[in-house]
Amino acid sequence: MGPLLSLAALLGACQSDDDRALDVAVIGAPSALLDRGGRLGPAAQLVQAATAQGLVALDAQGQVVPALADRWIVTDDGDSYIFRLRDGTWPGGAPLNSQNVARALRQALAGLQGTTLGLDLADIADVRVMTDRVLELRLARPVPELLQLLAQPELALRLRQQGSGPFEIVRGRPGQGSDSQRGEGATRVHSSGRPSGTGVVRLVEIPPRRLGLPPLTDEDAPSRAVRLHALTARAATEAFTRGDVAVVLGGRFADLPLGQAAAGLSRRALQIDPAAGLFGLAVVSDTGPLAASEFREALSMAIDREALAGAIGLAGWTAAARIVPAPAATVGGLAGAAGAASTGGAPPPTAAPPVWTGWPLEARRAEASARVARARARNGGALPALRLAWPDGPAADAVFSRLAADFATIGVTLTRVAEGAPAELRLLDLVARYPGALWYLNQLSCAARRTICSATLDARLAQARAERDPDRRAAMLAAVEAQASGAALFLPLGAPIRWSLARPGQSGFAVNAAAFHPLPALVQPVN
Repeated sequence: MGPLLSLAALLGACQSDDDRALDVAVIGAPSALLDRGGRLGPAAQLVQAATAQGLVALDAQGQVVPALADRWIVTDDGDSYIFRLRDGTWPGGAPLNSQNVARALRQALAGLQGTTLGLDLADIADVRVMTDRVLELRLARPVPELLQLLAQPELALRLRQQGSGPFEIVRGRPGQGSDSQRGEGATRVHSSGRPSGTGVVRLVEIPPRRLGLPPLTDEDAPSRAVRLHALTARAATEAFTRGDVAVVLGGRFADLPLGQAAAGLSRRALQIDPAAGLFGLAVVSDTGPLAASEFREALSMAIDREALAGAIGLAGWTAAARIVPAPAATVGGLAGAAGAASTGGAPPPTAAPPVWTGWPLEARRAEASARVARARARNGGALPALRLAWPDGPAADAVFSRLAADFATIGVTLTRVAEGAPAELRLLDLVARYPGALWYLNQLSCAARRTICSATLDARLAQARAERDPDRRAAMLAAVEAQASGAALFLPLGAPIRWSLARPGQSGFAVNAAAFHPLPALVQPVN
């Protein structure tokens, strides 16, 4: 049986188990579906957010909404966030109180140490239990983006490895109950958290009574259920075309043509999120000619970013040669208080773009060629080819060809290697978790280990991060960005691309700047 027939047979078998479940595909490796920890891929983020909640969460529009906490206040100085927990229990019956929520939050924060998200949350100085239902987060300095950070799937909390729902993972027929009150056809997944190798996770709504909540008005109403399939981009888009899955999530630039083809001629099913973030080439080696910032910057100068837009094939894609989009608080729809609140409604200070961005392409390439010639002379008349670790996919092929041609115009040879192979350059493709310069600069820090490291930049970033005055802090971050741009540790190309397939009218789906689409919302009853 061929792979496509095998997939169709698998989906058909699932549907015969429970026709009420919604089939959703996420582009990714089956082995990553149930990952845990501080570095989650798109598939694991979906499962984590569906089966566990933090103090707050992201809704279908990418907005922060109550979760374990039903309300909160922020003190006038911005140094304290006070949360009141909702009524209810954990699924196993343990009380949902400040003591166990605070313990779970401390564990989650400890697990994020060494990650960029942990760096974003480093200003949480203390998690305090105030009363049985109220806890406080004390901050070392105001963090206007704190709620957006706490809503990330990595901050979903667990008590003794058990999340608070609203869904849980089951095997067998999703409609037959769950875990502690299950029928013969449903069992918990193995303690490793992985189903038996099919690349499918079945998620079923936890009955309200197991969460200490009032029962549904209609107690006979079936539980909501989702089957999440981790598939390659080609398999996911073909499954969507056949009608085997209702939604495809997790699309990126590399496979955009597959999504465009599956959406049909009108492309009404192709959903593009208005995301902001980092999309470009990370310099990961400082040996040979790449040791000189002027050579690294020459590579960025040679890129024809407007031509890249044509290679990607997405109308309206925003090319960029700067690290932080301007203004950072509004690019991609990420309208946030982080910028406006800090400056009384005025945009925060931003770094000026590199001076060469105002030159004609021919002038840029002439200067870049001169820099490459100097590097060649220092290297004895020859330059080694640069290896770029790059994804597979039809748009990735077109963009690589464009980049290789651009580099060739200044005398640099670019070769393509697999994403995990040794390389001097790597793709960096990340959606911003919150607006503002700090997120972008944290990704380029030594702690992030995404690019070559600059201790000087890190020291200046730490000083900016510690500054309490919002205006001074914004100005310091702009200065750090200008220095990072001149150091050319990262060669920006433009905005990251995130796409999904969902036909118009799909319940609970909305494009959003977070590029995150929670699974429970997709089966939310329509009023």
